[in-house]
Amino acid sequence: MREPHRAWLRFYAGLNDFLKPAQRGRRIAHEFFVPPAVKDAIEACGVPHAEVGLILVNGVSAAFRDRLPPGAEISVYPVFAALDVGALQRVRPAPLREVRFAVDANLGRLAQLLRLAGFDTLYRNDFDDAGLADLAAATQRILLTRDIGLLKRRQVSHGWFVRATKPEAQLVSVLRRFNLERQLQPFTRCLRCNGELGPATAAEVAERVPLRVRESTTLFSRCHGCGRVYWPGTHYRRMQQFVQAVQAELAAGGDDGAARSAPDIPQGFAP
Repeated sequence: MREPHRAWLRFYAGLNDFLKPAQRGRRIAHEFFVPPAVKDAIEACGVPHAEVGLILVNGVSAAFRDRLPPGAEISVYPVFAALDVGALQRVRPAPLREVRFAVDANLGRLAQLLRLAGFDTLYRNDFDDAGLADLAAATQRILLTRDIGLLKRRQVSHGWFVRATKPEAQLVSVLRRFNLERQLQPFTRCLRCNGELGPATAAEVAERVPLRVRESTTLFSRCHGCGRVYWPGTHYRRMQQFVQAVQAELAAGGDDGAARSAPDIPQGFAP
């Protein structure tokens, strides 16, 4: 019986998050009889292709579709690795012209917080993996998930595995990962349906707002999609406090996309 071929892969920076502890920061042996595509070898180690930005095979840049030669040394770098790659071939497509998100069913709270921050965020809890991946690709959205298998789907070109577990920390990590600190536009999207908000008069929202509210404020916003009405009450002030705390956390800096903690959501805050 013939012996299998072997190649060696090493992953850098945040890609080690997907590896077993004993494999992190080390060369990993990958055995095969028929040379696989580089993408298949990488994902066999547990790293989704959507997280990969640059591949070197024996020091030469390679594409996902290239075949893995026996005895090769493969270096795999994340999307935003701080490298001077010059004319080397990047495996990632060009950044999307507009930052928009699609969020999987397990990250509903994150979806609401992204909408609170003003980002176009598609979320429904009844999407299956195939449908969500197809929709994210068709509408050119960045897919956010904690499901590694979802990021390995072939049609996913722009995606990210959300490392943090608390929604507040997830929000901070996404904003850092995609350099969105200066693009926040709080209170411009509906938390319920993702529609854009616009100003409305007390008369226009009279049927949707309690009389005591109409008597105490004249500042209203209404969703162009579902018609939900917002006004600056106690709940609004709690949301303001949260947004300000997030902005302070972002200004304090930190590792790109590595936030594990963030300001707690204020008591009574529930978008």
